[in-house]
Amino acid sequence: MDCFYIITNRLKDKDYAITEEIRRYIEKNGRRAILSEKDEEGHIVPGTVPGEVQCALVLGGDGTLIRAVRDLGDRNLPLLGINLGTLGYLTDVELKDCPKALDRLFTGTPEIEERMMLEGTFRGEKRDLALNDIVLTREGKMRIVQFNIYVNGTLLNTYLADGVIISTPTGSTGYNLSAGGPVVEPTAKIIVITPICSHALNTSSVVLSAEDIIEIEICEGRYGRQEEVSLCFDGVEPTKLVTGERVRICRAKETVRLIKLHKESFLTTMRKKMKGN
Repeated sequence: MDCFYIITNRLKDKDYAITEEIRRYIEKNGRRAILSEKDEEGHIVPGTVPGEVQCALVLGGDGTLIRAVRDLGDRNLPLLGINLGTLGYLTDVELKDCPKALDRLFTGTPEIEERMMLEGTFRGEKRDLALNDIVLTREGKMRIVQFNIYVNGTLLNTYLADGVIISTPTGSTGYNLSAGGPVVEPTAKIIVITPICSHALNTSSVVLSAEDIIEIEICEGRYGRQEEVSLCFDGVEPTKLVTGERVRICRAKETVRLIKLHKESFLTTMRKKMKGN
């Protein structure tokens, strides 16, 4: 690889000292390094990613990498995460190992790991994508909301809960795990449904095929009350939905390509990140 695009989390590298150090290392080795152009909210300015870029280096944590996926959109560049955060499940390289990782990119063809994404549509034509999860949660007062969950047109279950998480394998170690959902090997092709604080004795997650189509309906509240729910894709700004509205969720045709330089298994990584024994 000869041309790298550097995406930096400005909160984790405020003076761009780390970014500049990496840029200088790339250029010292005869390659090109291009820094991303950001707007006031920290998003990549659309149309500013040069066509010759072969790889994006993402400096930050998992949240930075997920934002980069959303900002890059159709470019679908291979991404290498360089961890400046805490857990960093998606970031493959620790900062201290960055020069060694770059050397491997300079001289060889790295392994690319493809991760599935979810597509959600609502209100007819509105569409968004998620690498981690699509989440519906109650708004306003502290009361549970009723959700009807349909799979391939058939009612699967009705939850009285604070919300529902629809997770990819990649997102299984995020909100899904905190809500009691299963950890899934990240290259698997499945979808996980996990209720949030369900008011029932059986609150188990449901694991579905990646080919299944899920619909979530926001039901009417007690005494005919209209319910309000927040819909979030990968934790970005929520959209408000109300009683009677539905979200259709399925596997997206788009994928995310992550560069993998380490042969360490996911289970070993998980144990280390979770401080297990």
